[in-house]
Amino acid sequence: MVSDRSPQDNDEVRTAEVVASLSLATDLGIGVPLEHGLHSALIATRLGSILGVDPETQAQAYYTSLLFYVGCTATAKTASEVFAVDNALTTYGVPVRFGSPAQMLAGMSRAVAPPGRPLAVRALQLARGMPALAREFGDVVAADCDVAQMLTTRLGLPLVVPALFAHASDRWDGRGWPARPKGEAIPLPMRIAHVARDAAFQRMLGGDEFAARVVRGRAGGAFDPDVAEPFAQHAAEILAFDPHGSAWSETLAAEPAPHLMLRDEAIDRALGAMGDFADLVSPYFVGHSADVAGLAADAGRRCGLDAAQTIALRRGALVHDVGRVAVPVRIWEDRGPLSPDDWERVRLHAYYTERVLSRSPFLAELAPVAAFHHERLDGSGYHRGTTAGALTTPARVLAAADAYHTMTEPRPHRDTLSPARAARQLGEEVRTGRLDADAVVAVLAAAGQRVPRVPRPAGLTDRESEVVVLLARGLQTKQVARALGISVKTADSHIQNAYRKMGVSTRAGAALFAMQHGLAIWGELPIERAVDRS
Repeated sequence: MVSDRSPQDNDEVRTAEVVASLSLATDLGIGVPLEHGLHSALIATRLGSILGVDPETQAQAYYTSLLFYVGCTATAKTASEVFAVDNALTTYGVPVRFGSPAQMLAGMSRAVAPPGRPLAVRALQLARGMPALAREFGDVVAADCDVAQMLTTRLGLPLVVPALFAHASDRWDGRGWPARPKGEAIPLPMRIAHVARDAAFQRMLGGDEFAARVVRGRAGGAFDPDVAEPFAQHAAEILAFDPHGSAWSETLAAEPAPHLMLRDEAIDRALGAMGDFADLVSPYFVGHSADVAGLAADAGRRCGLDAAQTIALRRGALVHDVGRVAVPVRIWEDRGPLSPDDWERVRLHAYYTERVLSRSPFLAELAPVAAFHHERLDGSGYHRGTTAGALTTPARVLAAADAYHTMTEPRPHRDTLSPARAARQLGEEVRTGRLDADAVVAVLAAAGQRVPRVPRPAGLTDRESEVVVLLARGLQTKQVARALGISVKTADSHIQNAYRKMGVSTRAGAALFAMQHGLAIWGELPIERAVDRS
């Protein structure tokens, strides 16, 4: 049996370990092979060396390349509604993200209506999907930018790094979306990251020579010629990777000095950012990881865990669902029974959590708690089917806390359970031998004594706070007005005032703000069960 003691003696971790682990999660989120982001960071670092950039630029390009797609979960729901098949955007859109306008249009058309289907079906998909894409595109770009900046601010990186993500959609030729800076107005670290991310993707599609040819062809278009051309000239050197080995160690070694460190509460903020990244994948999950972490930590103390064990439990809970980004949003939002294949994919999200955490020595110590949150004492859980003998006290507490909190949250296939009914259901889980009795008692006691979060951040009024929570739940302006019994005009006024105070411009930014500041509490406000997913 794994020991209950936390092996984390030194409460510090290299920032690059956490950032690189989150990069692995973004790989899962966009549907590319694991370590795609790590390769991008190595490409950026090697290219920076050839360009002779200063250490600060080198470091900024490194972190930006690792986290280039960190905003992907903010728009995953929209992508699932616009595109016909899973990962259509990655398959057809990402290869031409930095191509010519004609190439971009063709790629997005294929993403909306994938080849291989009858002509009539594709025509109908295009007729419905392209107008929807046109309507949503600007909001998608803005949401991606909002969330990337907000998440990276919490990772302990230099403040200049989050600001770089405002330029993620810029192009050297000025044809970014919407009207964007061009040329040297785009910071050099982002110009390097653009080439690095595209080169990694093109290499995956066609090999080293293909990547060099594509990048060279985009010089003067999306890419700075003084960055793209040196890459093409030195592609063989820059793209030299071990085809059979992991890039993890080399990527950590490539972090420009001085190596940044996270300590104490900064670790919790960074892990909280990872949890929020995962929870943004659907309005049904907003705030889940942070709330479960708080509940589990309180319950852990009631079970007699010492301070170090409680800290490790809380941190494991913050990242326990990071693997859910590997599961298509359409599955999480399915209102009916899941197919055997879709259910198998759901079961694997705990496995992917373990894989994301396992590369970092520090985070790997959290995996025996984080990745075991769906295991049950009788072996009926997943993904390992572990039985009681291998489940530590922290793992048992997290399993009970996650089960209780999930029951009290809405899901597309069922109503929200009241706290009393959730408590009864947990009791039944104890009686059937699935959950630990002491853990369940501690979780229920903790849930019954939780103090409401009253303070309103950013100067929000009580009404504006209510509006932000409903926005985070996925309600549209009209639904917010109906839920609160106010006019649509008044609701919109509250929304705009709240956006201004929070410093965001999108619903995704509001959702992340709500999670960061403890506003996203299920049951605090009314919410319609049938959140519109059409």
